[in-house]
Amino acid sequence: MAPPGSHPTLTPAPSSPTGGPGFSSARHAGSRGLDGGGGLGGGVASGAGGGVLAGLGRAGVAEARRLAPLYLYRAGAQVARALPGSLGIAAAEAVGVAAGRLTTGRRAMITRHLSRIAASSAGPTGSGVSPVSAVSSGSAASARSARSSVSSADVDRAFASYGRYWLESFRLAHLDGAGLEAGMSYEGIGYLEEARALGRGVIMGMPHLGAWDWGGAWLSASGFPLTVVAEALEPVELFEWFAGWRRQLGMTVVPLDRAAGSAVMAALRRGEVAGLLCDRDLTGDGVEVSFFGERTRLPGGPATLALRTGAPLLPCCVLFDGQQHRGIVRPPLDTSRQGGLREDVQRVTQDLADALAALIRLAPDQWHVFTPNWPSDG
Repeated sequence: MAPPGSHPTLTPAPSSPTGGPGFSSARHAGSRGLDGGGGLGGGVASGAGGGVLAGLGRAGVAEARRLAPLYLYRAGAQVARALPGSLGIAAAEAVGVAAGRLTTGRRAMITRHLSRIAASSAGPTGSGVSPVSAVSSGSAASARSARSSVSSADVDRAFASYGRYWLESFRLAHLDGAGLEAGMSYEGIGYLEEARALGRGVIMGMPHLGAWDWGGAWLSASGFPLTVVAEALEPVELFEWFAGWRRQLGMTVVPLDRAAGSAVMAALRRGEVAGLLCDRDLTGDGVEVSFFGERTRLPGGPATLALRTGAPLLPCCVLFDGQQHRGIVRPPLDTSRQGGLREDVQRVTQDLADALAALIRLAPDQWHVFTPNWPSDG
């Protein structure tokens, strides 16, 4: 369940650079500032020598800016590990809420997503189109109706949940198997054990819901060899840092590129578990499905892999449950061959979309998708 958020997609991480060019360049930038101020070596800072120092300074500033996301995440990880237990959770949730109130674009987007979930949970409308889809048609009345059931508190809870997700993810590398087990309850784990006993590997398809990284760490610590697929991040050092601590937890991390499908297929043929986040189409070539009553695209990778390898495809998630976590594994989807590959991929991907939607409805405010996920989102 191990992630961020598919055609194989999940989250990975890398080894953290210590020191690195950013720190070294920052020192160059500092020296240029002292020299250019007319202090030590003021006469040398002109001409060719001054040009070299100025160039180094500009390069240092650019490098520091490039690596700024890495430094911020690493700093956040240090703070998360320093905060004790429940105090840390409360602080992370408060930070999440505050950040959510400042990011108006993401706040509006998660409001749209929660509206879709609420509308679809109320039952069919008879039109096959969610009220949020009607919003994009320009009807003010439809817009008010689609959002009326979603309160500001609902949106705050979504951001609070996301803050907790990051806190716990940063802490995972410092938990042992006993600590992970103590924080976990689960249902349907027998489906996973039965699927793995078939010897064809297992595909676990999940949404960006709750604590998927905790689930991945727990699976690895429980003896299930887990391969996850991670989307590329910038700078590349940030991707490597994330991938590094996931590898430290026992996961095999595969970058989301053209070789990802082959790497996951090889893991399945070894009888391993592949954890794929599959509620977002990151590559733009997904399969069209109905998701919460509106047409969009979701990755076809999980269905394609299941159909080609015979590996069971199990929908699953890990939810926050008070101070604990609850893992849920659903029965395997029907991945028998019933027609051409294209038609079968369409059918299985739609079945997976329905299963993911059912899981998300269990805790809509724990769905961590704050970006456009439907064409009408713009």
